Amino acid sequence: MKGLIVSYRRGRHRQTPNQILVKFEGITDSSKAHEILGKKVELDISEKTKMIGKIFATHGNKGVVRVRFKKGIPGQAIGMECKISE
Repeated sequence: MKGLIVSYRRGRHRQTPNQILVKFEGITDSSKAHEILGKKVELDISEKTKMIGKIFATHGNKGVVRVRFKKGIPGQAIGMECKISE
């Protein structure tokens, strides 16, 4: 399943670069987003760099999920596609 990186998780005064918001195709509400919690997400930054994160929470009511990585992702990754790895 393919997803689009929307943004970092942000607050009023700071952003969290190791947590990103991802919108997956086919998931339109929070009840469907609860079904994919705990799955791994794979992000290919370049040919050599591959980052793996885990879906840990939903974000809002439109099916956006929060993904946590060990290290922060670069700003160039916003707008890139990622996929759920089985």
